[in-house]
Amino acid sequence: MKVVIVGGVAGGATAAARIRRLDEQAEIVVFERSGYVSYANCGLPYYIGDVITDPEELTLQTPESFYRRFRVNMKVRHEVTAIHPDEKTVSVRNLETGEEFEENYDKLILAPGAKPAQPRLPGVGIDKLFTLRTVEDTFRIKEYINKNHPKSVALAGGGFIGLELAENLKELGMDVTIVQRPKQLMNPFDADMASFIHNEMRRHGVRLALGHTVEGFEKKNDGVDVLLKGEAAIHADMVILAIGVVPDTALAKEAGLELGMKGSIVVNDRMETSIPDIYAAGDAVQVKHYVTGEDALISLAGPANKQGRIIADNICGRDSRYLGSQGSSVIKVFDLTAASTGVNETNAGKAGLDVDTVILSPMSHAGYYPGGRVMTMKVVFEKETCRLLGAQIVGYEGVDKRIDVLAAAIHAGLKADRLKDLDLAYAPPYSSAKDAVNMAGFMIDNIVTGTLKQWHMKDIDSLPRDGSVTLLDVRTVGEYEKNHIDGFRNIPVDELRERLEEIEKNKRVYVICQSGLRSYIACRILEGNGYDSYNFSGGFRFYDAVKNDRCLIEKAASCGMDR
Repeated sequence: MKVVIVGGVAGGATAAARIRRLDEQAEIVVFERSGYVSYANCGLPYYIGDVITDPEELTLQTPESFYRRFRVNMKVRHEVTAIHPDEKTVSVRNLETGEEFEENYDKLILAPGAKPAQPRLPGVGIDKLFTLRTVEDTFRIKEYINKNHPKSVALAGGGFIGLELAENLKELGMDVTIVQRPKQLMNPFDADMASFIHNEMRRHGVRLALGHTVEGFEKKNDGVDVLLKGEAAIHADMVILAIGVVPDTALAKEAGLELGMKGSIVVNDRMETSIPDIYAAGDAVQVKHYVTGEDALISLAGPANKQGRIIADNICGRDSRYLGSQGSSVIKVFDLTAASTGVNETNAGKAGLDVDTVILSPMSHAGYYPGGRVMTMKVVFEKETCRLLGAQIVGYEGVDKRIDVLAAAIHAGLKADRLKDLDLAYAPPYSSAKDAVNMAGFMIDNIVTGTLKQWHMKDIDSLPRDGSVTLLDVRTVGEYEKNHIDGFRNIPVDELRERLEEIEKNKRVYVICQSGLRSYIACRILEGNGYDSYNFSGGFRFYDAVKNDRCLIEKAASCGMDR
């Protein structure tokens, strides 16, 4: 059996190694357009920022090491230019010599990945304007920085690559501006949770120009002007496009394979394409979202590696199935860690799901043990079924641990209220006896059983201020005087029982505290005494962060950026 693989990074390299482990006799040939195989895409920004200083650390394998261990012919700087399904051959060009030849196959695997989205805008392609996808792109950017010492950079795009570049370039001493059309960074997060990411970027001096449309680029004053629709241009010494990626599927299209959203390759759960004996994996394929069941494009290394393994299993006579992508991810944002899994509240709504959320601010470990830090957690679940749909966490240590627990719970089909039953490891330096994930489960259980009723950030502007409801802040007098929401009166929770006569029983009571815990206790006191009460999800800390962020974004609409 002869297997030809197009693309030698995540999915392609994984498939090649797995095939060899299952079939010692198979002939395996990999064609990789770049000069490197099995490299760590996610590490590229950290080489630019001098966190990784040895370029060899970026490549997990070389063509030579891959051959020594797996007897796989890794042919770098070779571009597959055409697929001929009827003849079961591919056309190949050696990019170093110009030689062109045909290669036959029994099985063909397409793992071309995705390419940076190149908008059709004036100025795209000028020097001092870069994209980042390959190791060669990384070296090109790094060489330009070392040679020219630019003092400022504009990043078009606020996803994973944009944020990682922003941090690394800022650490090199550059002035960094992120500009993009959406009014938030990191689309896997809801806008309210993204507020904490925005605040961290500003805290480290990164300027944000959110909600601005880039109309082009222009050389000016030995730098580049980023031209904005209806706004003054943003000038920088260099620009990096990080506006996302699109499937690199020109080959598949020309070969007649069925294509899906944004030109991605349609595959079944065995990763088979519409043409027999051709498989596809990675960022180029359309998958099913594990939670919603809808078609999706999810460009992450984990799914690509799993898909490569599944292809290898099926080629070698096994029966492996891809269950779908859940989109679990984590990113370092200066001192913060931000992580998500499943679907957020916004996308759940777009998918037609009727959802509720809980927002909590647990400590990373036991409060009495030194060094604990607050994290902000948002868990999304379906109202009628209590199905766990997704989660987002922003904080410091322990974020990755909790998101992985929640990702596993979603994959296992655990009901959201069952999070309270998970038996999780505890020691004071690592967690609390009631872990943050358990606490989310307790809160959801209270909602499901009717013990807790909530109100949310989206309800604030519509709350009556005419006295028809009671607006109650149960923090201390000092906290209240420092800052509070207009219209809310202050009765500290520890005084509430003695001051119940100050609250009319025939009116709904909307309660808030700093994090949501004291207001929950206040709601139980009120309910126990015949009141109809609602607890604010997230607390004043959450409200204040989101409100301030929204104000800064709106203010930036008039000046092009914020801090």
